[in-house]
Amino acid sequence: MTIVLSTPGLATADEATGGKDTTYYISLGDSLTTGYQPDVDKDTDFAYTDQLYAQLKQRTPGLEHIRLGCTAETTESLISGGKCDYPNAKSQLDAALKAMAQHQGKVAYVTLSVGANDILLNCVSPAGTLDAACLNSRSEAMAKNLAQIAGALRQAGTDNTQFVGSTYHNPFLAAWLQGAAGQQAAKDSAPLVKAANTGITQVFKSTGFKVADVAGAFSSDDFTTQVNVPVAGEVPANVAKICQLTWACTKQDPHPNADGHKVIAGAFAAVLADSTAPGGDESPAPSEPVTPGAGETPTTGETAPSDAGDSPAPSESATPGSGTDTGANDPTTNGDLAETGASSSTPVLAGAGLAVLAAGTAAIYFARRRRTSEQS
Repeated sequence: MTIVLSTPGLATADEATGGKDTTYYISLGDSLTTGYQPDVDKDTDFAYTDQLYAQLKQRTPGLEHIRLGCTAETTESLISGGKCDYPNAKSQLDAALKAMAQHQGKVAYVTLSVGANDILLNCVSPAGTLDAACLNSRSEAMAKNLAQIAGALRQAGTDNTQFVGSTYHNPFLAAWLQGAAGQQAAKDSAPLVKAANTGITQVFKSTGFKVADVAGAFSSDDFTTQVNVPVAGEVPANVAKICQLTWACTKQDPHPNADGHKVIAGAFAAVLADSTAPGGDESPAPSEPVTPGAGETPTTGETAPSDAGDSPAPSESATPGSGTDTGANDPTTNGDLAETGASSSTPVLAGAGLAVLAAGTAAIYFARRRRTSEQS
């Protein structure tokens, strides 16, 4: 059963029934986690998080899903709030930390996909061009925020909690269909996206997260294998995948379709299967927290909220297909949160990769096509 934060005072499903074996899967992030689909212009119930939950529940009886994702969420808003509302919580991160405190020792899985919106929702002009100064500033801030988010979640968990973050697929590959210039732009985008994903991976690993290789699942670097695609003809495998698994080739929209979400769920499931198998890798211990700069919230020694009395109580979500966005929430919040991060060098590495990605010709092409819409 998927549950979401509800009005204060309501008991969770297991508290109401007295279930002792209930454990939780908490999913956080942007529209990748809410299953947003541009053809219907709303969130759906076939997000990768929903599909992953269905798989996890088969091997973890009593598992419940606390679905916190918020369409258009950035790393900043995930920390501070402002995009969706979470009753009795300041933001998506605050809601997650309170839920983890309330269910201490019973949170089995935490997944996170966030960061894509930081650049494309903030640094694209009305004319569809990208602001270089904004890109450099936003990418570095995004990496620091991601380290703080992952670190805070990791610190709030226990040895029995498995944490997985994700890389992103490369929607700029859709430019391949636009002729010679587009094909060059698609080729140019591959190493840039790879650099960005390398930075994201470093942040996650330094905070004790495993990483779901979504880019690999989408064959993002495979220009060698040729695949025949209806209408487009023969194209590289990575272009075929982006057309097959997202809306990038049909609606110039980077969101995954239903098949894409299935592939992403599989990437997460593979990591979790490896970590639970005999001899599987244990989640690495997080590195030393980032040393805060002037005016930053201290990141050392803080812990997740532990007052269960102030924790928001989950309740059953809207019925799929009812027309209500499953797990939809709305934040209103300000204020600082418990934060911890990665090593001091990690955010810089991730920021550098993301700045290069956003400044690339393929990114400029795609931003121009997407200027009137929101990404992830």
